[in-house]
Amino acid sequence: MMFPSRRDMTELPDLSQEVGRAGPVRSRMPVYVDLLPPCNERCPAGENIQEWLRLVKANEDESAWRELVRNNPFPAIHGRVCYHPCETACNRKELDGAVSIHAVERYLGDLAISKGWQFTKPRHTSGRRVLVVGAGPSGLSAAYQLAQLGHEVEIRDGAPLPGGMMRYGIPEYRLPRDVLDAEIARVTGLGVTITSDHMISDLLEEQAEGRFDAVFVAIGAHLSRRVDIPNRDASRILDAVTFLRDVASGERPELGARVAVYGGGNTAMDAARVARRLGAEESIIVYRRTLEQMPAHAEEREEAVAEGVTMNWLRTISSVDESDLTVEVMELDENGVPRGTGTFEHLEADTVILALGQESDSGFLRKIPGMRFDHDVVKVDPRTLMTEVPGIFAGGDAVPSERTVTVGVGHGKRAARQIDAWLASRPAAEGVKHPVATFDTLNVWYFGDSMLTTQPELEPATRLTDFDEIVGGLDATQAHVEAGRCLSCGNCIECDGCLGACPEDAVIKLGKGRRYRFDYEKCTGCATCFEQCPVHAIEMIAER
Repeated sequence: MMFPSRRDMTELPDLSQEVGRAGPVRSRMPVYVDLLPPCNERCPAGENIQEWLRLVKANEDESAWRELVRNNPFPAIHGRVCYHPCETACNRKELDGAVSIHAVERYLGDLAISKGWQFTKPRHTSGRRVLVVGAGPSGLSAAYQLAQLGHEVEIRDGAPLPGGMMRYGIPEYRLPRDVLDAEIARVTGLGVTITSDHMISDLLEEQAEGRFDAVFVAIGAHLSRRVDIPNRDASRILDAVTFLRDVASGERPELGARVAVYGGGNTAMDAARVARRLGAEESIIVYRRTLEQMPAHAEEREEAVAEGVTMNWLRTISSVDESDLTVEVMELDENGVPRGTGTFEHLEADTVILALGQESDSGFLRKIPGMRFDHDVVKVDPRTLMTEVPGIFAGGDAVPSERTVTVGVGHGKRAARQIDAWLASRPAAEGVKHPVATFDTLNVWYFGDSMLTTQPELEPATRLTDFDEIVGGLDATQAHVEAGRCLSCGNCIECDGCLGACPEDAVIKLGKGRRYRFDYEKCTGCATCFEQCPVHAIEMIAER
């Protein structure tokens, strides 16, 4: 008897809603499937979250860490700074609250640092050399993956220390520098060379002199967008990127008692919160749109408010005077676009910080014949991330994308695999994604309710005295409990439910870790196995 392949299954009618016993002639049959968990589907870094959570649940922490770092070499960093879209997608939130995936990831990352776990070096070398421009999350991720593939990699970066915006844009109270340094050190431990304080002006010349076979450009968005605001004292106006960079480098600029931050993104929130830590008694966000239109992540905004930052919605700065600034009150038109009302207000401010977005410094790339741009970012093939110039790839903030650490790491991984394929003159393997396992396809009665774990946090009143980390991590017991809350959506958990439910003894257990198979000579197609499977790892398909 021939049975359909996984590809054939996508072409068959959905008979999953049929119930009851099969007739004399079996019209349908069960098959085991692996669906895509929604957390995996939403992870910009492409982590197999469900699998490493399973390993934590099984008390195999080092195996879980090694599974995680196959796709993302920085779990201790991501567990702190990622905005965890995986949790927004988590099916468990429909039951009693999303699994705290980022907290378990941080636990694994911190455990690896404390235990001294290192990456496994590749057994073979390719003899190929790759230049990576930029030591931020995307460049470091690409270098890690390329080194794992056996290539010799050198990163060249213009800053004194590696890390990019992770070091010079994210404040220490969110990402301690010892954590950042520890995870970067593992990458250099693979043999990746990082050359700091190195500004590139002629990329093609550096490629030729270094005999690099390919290049990955991963420059960050380190230039602040400017806006012309009439002012009487330009020294009172700072840009947020430079401000955060100076503070991260150890400087403590004098801001005065009252600081106004112009902008509504995450950088604006960080600037306002840092200003409070530098002694500002008042830190005000001035934003031309509404709360609902604010690009900053909700948790960033909520943390800022908890620390005493005030929000001034529907306001735009029109001029800066000696001790205050003039703002115009805005309103939304019928399309939700802000427009001026002609009504003005005065706000007292000793310093104004502009946080109106960032741009990439792509000037050195414009000298390359054939390179194409869309404003400040490089045009690339969205699948391969290769530019119009063969052998030069780009990712992270250098290309059109959401500018987050996790997106950058995902770009680095994808670029590394595409570069590896290009160097070998072969097409890169394209993985086939399975359908996503949705909440309504699960039998959640199997799991029941559970207690949510919470990470400890410093009280807002004590945060402003220094740059100590605000959020603590889970202990081992909490991390394992939290991992145990995972519903394993769409992936067999070997619960033996199908084995016990089958009235014909048509389910055969293959041993731990090997799951089950069906004896189709005994199976009647009654669908009892399908109807009780808690994680939807069984589908009913039409008999052929």
